Amino acid sequence: MPKLGEGQFCIGQVVKHRLFSFRGVIFDVDPEFDNNEEWWEAIPEEARPKKEQPFYHVLAENDTSTYFAYVSQQNLEPDSGGPCRHPDIDDLFDSFDGGRYSLKPISLN
Repeated sequence: MPKLGEGQFCIGQVVKHRLFSFRGVIFDVDPEFDNNEEWWEAIPEEARPKKEQPFYHVLAENDTSTYFAYVSQQNLEPDSGGPCRHPDIDDLFDSFDGGRYSLKPISLN
């Protein structure tokens, strides 16, 4: 099991939320909470995750919409479903292979 602050998931991995019905693709990670206090305070105290863990930026989707989500590591788990339909996936990733997307190469031109 990873130590506090160590990432359990990787960029391009398809994940789902443990409590809410959405899934998505990780496109960035913060080693610890790095959002504003207003966002933090909006989470009910009994459901607030610890700040001292990785937080993931996710291209998220549910049955009706796509959006961006910021999720603590403790609230994510691997998703065994197929590819995601988020419209921004093609901007960041190339192929999909068994639960994971490959990042597009960065062009310096």
